[in-house]
Amino acid sequence: MQKFDAIRPFYDSEINEVLQVAVNHPMMKTMMNFTFPEVEDEVWKEQLKKTHSIRDFQCNFIYNTIQKVLEKSSEGLTTSGFEKLEPNTSYLFISNHRDILLDTTLLNVCLFEHGLVMTASAIGDNLVKKAFLSTLAKLNRNFLVLRGLTPREMLQSSKLLSEYMGQLLLRENRSVWIAQKEGRTKDGNDETNPGVLKMIGMGSDEENLMDYFKKLKIVPVSISYEYDPTDVLKMPQLMAEANNEVYVKDKNEDFMNIISGIMGTKKRIHISVGDVLDTEIDQIVAENDNANKQIQALAQTIDDVILKNYQLWPTNFIAYDILNETERFAEKYKESEKQLFERRLEMRIGSDNPVTRQGFLAMYANPVVNKLKYQDVI
Repeated sequence: MQKFDAIRPFYDSEINEVLQVAVNHPMMKTMMNFTFPEVEDEVWKEQLKKTHSIRDFQCNFIYNTIQKVLEKSSEGLTTSGFEKLEPNTSYLFISNHRDILLDTTLLNVCLFEHGLVMTASAIGDNLVKKAFLSTLAKLNRNFLVLRGLTPREMLQSSKLLSEYMGQLLLRENRSVWIAQKEGRTKDGNDETNPGVLKMIGMGSDEENLMDYFKKLKIVPVSISYEYDPTDVLKMPQLMAEANNEVYVKDKNEDFMNIISGIMGTKKRIHISVGDVLDTEIDQIVAENDNANKQIQALAQTIDDVILKNYQLWPTNFIAYDILNETERFAEKYKESEKQLFERRLEMRIGSDNPVTRQGFLAMYANPVVNKLKYQDVI
């Protein structure tokens, strides 16, 4: 067994053999019938059977699936910052995380459309327990982050993961996507966990860790949805945490979140990429002589860029005003938009649970609160 076999996606040499089997899976049929509703099954099956690389699978099938998802469940995807990135160059994209599959898939759509290197993307192995989902993830260049390990296993797994990311970025010229912390943001507060940076740094081949981070070309990514398609599904965990209770996931919860994320209403979506962190890292080194402080400062720098570039929507301002019983941002939304949001709030939460209602509103309002920490006027 090769070093990275337990976590890596498929190699191109394995793709065709995998697709010869996957082509007959009922979930593949569902996906292809959704993507190509006018096309006979035999036609897309024949095309899949002729596919021999991840890039071909992504460009000829997944790209079209995502276009159909956007068409049916959103009012469009806009971008900013991609023109600053260089073609044929690998980057480490560290992103805020709202939706299990869409965050990274939409980023790859943007990279593809801008002629840039697409990513290999980290995904928790807990999300791909179903055999077909695991196959689909590996076909789409996802690599696994192993969950539920003992501390000793976690250390070994983190080392392997960091070395694999280094291999992709520095030797294979493959961009990498990873979320800024484990799991999706449930409360609207996007914060980088320094532990993620420490894990990435375990693969360092440099004497100074900050020199290694410069080599990886870190690019912070901000993704925002006008409506979070899984907003109400995030509430039980938020409420459990508010009550200091241990939250136990339902058996099919992750799968339901994936489906809701794909097909649920999003309205507008925006993805913004920041500049490569370079002079910022030099400044961190100049101001901090301690490795731990440097990592903390780097996490804060990533947060600063993500929050600065985060696109606020009318829903964020509406939630802020409702939650704070104010009209501070009334000029940022129309009355019709407010009524639509209030109807969603009523349908999803109701009025008999004030704690859940507050959590739901805070999820949308917190990006405004966080933006206000950086600038007085939004």
